[in-house]
Amino acid sequence: MTTRDKIDDLRRRRERVLQGGGEARIEKQHQAGKHTARERLGLLLDEGSFVEIDAFVETRGTDFGMQEKKIAGDGVVTGYGTVDGRLVFVSSQDFTVIGGSLGEMHAKKITKAMDMAMKMGAPFISINDSGGARIEEGIDALGGFGEIFRRNTLASGVIPQISVIMGPCAGGAVYSPAITDFVFMVEKTSHMFITGPSVIKAVTGEDVTFEALGGAGAHSTVSGVAHFASPDEEACFNKIKKLLSFLPDNNLSDPEIILSGDDVNRMDEELNGIIPDDPNKPYDMLSIITSVVDNGDFLQVHEGFARNIIVGFGRIGGRTVGIVANQPRILAGVLDVDASDKAARFVRFCDAFNIPLVTFTDVPGYLPGVQQEHSGIIRHGAKLLYAISEATVPKINVIIRKAYGGAYIAMNSKHLGADMVLAWPTAEIAVMGPDGAANIIFKREIANAEDPISFRKEKIQEYRDKFSNPYIAAARGYVDDVIEPAETRQRIAGALDMLSGKRETRPPKKHGNIPV
Repeated sequence: MTTRDKIDDLRRRRERVLQGGGEARIEKQHQAGKHTARERLGLLLDEGSFVEIDAFVETRGTDFGMQEKKIAGDGVVTGYGTVDGRLVFVSSQDFTVIGGSLGEMHAKKITKAMDMAMKMGAPFISINDSGGARIEEGIDALGGFGEIFRRNTLASGVIPQISVIMGPCAGGAVYSPAITDFVFMVEKTSHMFITGPSVIKAVTGEDVTFEALGGAGAHSTVSGVAHFASPDEEACFNKIKKLLSFLPDNNLSDPEIILSGDDVNRMDEELNGIIPDDPNKPYDMLSIITSVVDNGDFLQVHEGFARNIIVGFGRIGGRTVGIVANQPRILAGVLDVDASDKAARFVRFCDAFNIPLVTFTDVPGYLPGVQQEHSGIIRHGAKLLYAISEATVPKINVIIRKAYGGAYIAMNSKHLGADMVLAWPTAEIAVMGPDGAANIIFKREIANAEDPISFRKEKIQEYRDKFSNPYIAAARGYVDDVIEPAETRQRIAGALDMLSGKRETRPPKKHGNIPV
């Protein structure tokens, strides 16, 4: 065979690889409203930047007819490329090849790309569209999952890891995404579950659809497994690109500074009137967040889950910040089991990747009730306390209105190591709300008063005047300054500048034991 023949043979082999499972299966994928593995990489990566590795890998399995199912690539496309000029490593499962099922060599392709991402200090993005473990390969398939899980764990806090669910993801396959930092799903075509509807029906008798059990809606609003849900694959990839723009390449680098032209000294007089005179009346915390960040550009994470707390990324003076804020419009902004989990996970991500934390506090306390207590609000609430205390990145807290009891402490208080605590004049920092405090402090006097209702109102106001303000905390040094709301952006930007050289160490240890 001549050199020319060998080159032609290479081209024919590569063409077969590019065809995946063939035209018929590709067409079926399109009819299901899904792109192919390679088309998805084209949507994610900069044009012409993708470099494939292990294109000619095949399964080594021979049992149950696997010898006849050998297709180069073995059901997953792996390699590297760039997103907005930045290096990322990728894997994209090919549902047209043996249903994208994971076998020994399929897993080895993925783990090789993960190993390269770790060596290069670049984000790893995994696109999942698979029938799960390849049953024909038995323990080799299970071993492959285990190798991936171990690498997900080792890479956690070292490089950003993003999982993109664009088809079925069932059984053991769901645990890799669960370990990663962010999970994206697409409405109507993404499904994640440990056991499918048929198994649930057989075991528990419950009837449930794929979408209700493990669709994007269920996981982005109820379970909290998914951080983002998009209407289609194109929108999903656009959101991934936006997320990456806020993140560093690895834990030894900082997020890129992207100046927007928005003056850091910009004042917003509208903030001076945003807090209602009635302390029990809600307002939208997002209005404050979008006022403070550059050009109002804020990417919410977990937008549909535990909506009583807001987490997400923005920039102030071009610097990426992670924002955690109570949302008074939902459950008055209380902390509960889900909100504590959501915030703690986000705080730990920011701390791992050198992203300063900015919190906006308006919290009346922890959600009371038997269900919350029995669901472990003590244990879950402790996660946020732990995460804030553990974080060594710059930590700035702005107390907007209510900051009561243990929830005040948990929301990035000076007592947990906040570097700068600012308060609006509307801040109410106290052990509890004035109503409850008056009932306890003046219980006997209220009971014996000629007009208990009027007397109680009088004592509530007395408590509010004395304690429900920022000045006693400021007198103790727990609040660094009381500021006009209009200057919030300016003061946060100045604090970020001051804290840019912050260095803080922790006692040597293998690792802490967060109350998971």
